[in-house]
Amino acid sequence: MKIIKDPVHGYIEVPGYILPILDAPALQRLRYIRQLGFSYLVYPGANHTRFEHSLGTMFLADMMARQLLLSPDERQLVISTALIHDIGHGPFSHAIEPAMEELCGRAHHDTVWLAEDVDLSAILPGHGIDTGQSSALLKGEHELSGILHGELDVDRMDYLLRDAHYTGVPYGTVDAHRLIRNTVISDGQIAIQEGGINAAESLLIARTLMRPAVYYHHVSRIAEMMFSHAVYEHFQSTRGAHPASFMRLDDAGCFQSLLHSPSEVARMLVEGIYCRKMYKRALYVGKDQVNVAMIAQESTPGKMRDLAARIAKTAGIEPYEVLVDIPEFPKAMSVHVKVKNRHRVVGLEELSPLVTTLNETRRGQWRLGVYTLPEHVPGVGAAAREILHVKPLTTQDRLPF
Repeated sequence: MKIIKDPVHGYIEVPGYILPILDAPALQRLRYIRQLGFSYLVYPGANHTRFEHSLGTMFLADMMARQLLLSPDERQLVISTALIHDIGHGPFSHAIEPAMEELCGRAHHDTVWLAEDVDLSAILPGHGIDTGQSSALLKGEHELSGILHGELDVDRMDYLLRDAHYTGVPYGTVDAHRLIRNTVISDGQIAIQEGGINAAESLLIARTLMRPAVYYHHVSRIAEMMFSHAVYEHFQSTRGAHPASFMRLDDAGCFQSLLHSPSEVARMLVEGIYCRKMYKRALYVGKDQVNVAMIAQESTPGKMRDLAARIAKTAGIEPYEVLVDIPEFPKAMSVHVKVKNRHRVVGLEELSPLVTTLNETRRGQWRLGVYTLPEHVPGVGAAAREILHVKPLTTQDRLPF
């Protein structure tokens, strides 16, 4: 057994059979992948890594396994899978996700990354861990998947606590221990007891408040869009490039590749991020000013580039000088969260009216962004409003109380 000091959870005990997994190259690589991508441009302390998060997730998964009284084999499966759950992440974590899906046809959570890893494919079975069951757990197809794959899973518990700690944003506070202590298996599914409802609500509140403050902060989104376009331009200009190999680079290796890219546009965009000479918001509007259903059809990387090119042409500038950002519209939370009371198992939203309010708040947080160089902001803003059919913002008079 090994003891590791963690700034969020304190001392983390790592069982002996986990050590070879921890030392595998796929895990050690996560030391050099930032957890929050480009959030360090907003919060200078946000330099924590996927490695730390993986350890924290493993720690909470072990707590959950003990709470649920899992067998030794089940516990071993759960905590080992929790440790490796993020090995598919590319450089700068979620920032490269759209490029990964476009160029490789897979996301970071695709279990193909695990199947292709020679070291882990040998280590896991050697310690009695079935890679098929581990993959099923990651896909959400295992009876214990709720531990790692749900609205209140240990993955979310750790990253909310960790991201709040390193950014200094106080909204990520989650009572993970209380929530875990109130977790049970009922009718073959993971549920929480009524005593854990407040803790569950605190996690959903944290997710809601952290979205605009951290995960969708406009500066982070601008950097991500600049980065994504740089990756696209790099591969357009690099003969014989292998996207899957590029996705296995760490942050530093990726940045150096782009800084020395054969594409002048890729170099310019990445140098802008490096020196924090960022694009600015020419348009930044919510769901009430656009047709969300129609806009959602334009949210693939290719279609967003086409939209950007149209806006740039109307504004009389180069296509790469405009970036269109259409985030996924927020999905409803707690759909699969079950609560066990004395008589039956019910959905959390039946017992917590707060859930409806939070989901509406999340929908109101959604923003469509069009970004450009500072000197082009007025022209690009006007062109974007015309092409995207942006409605003028109206204010409704409030009746006095």
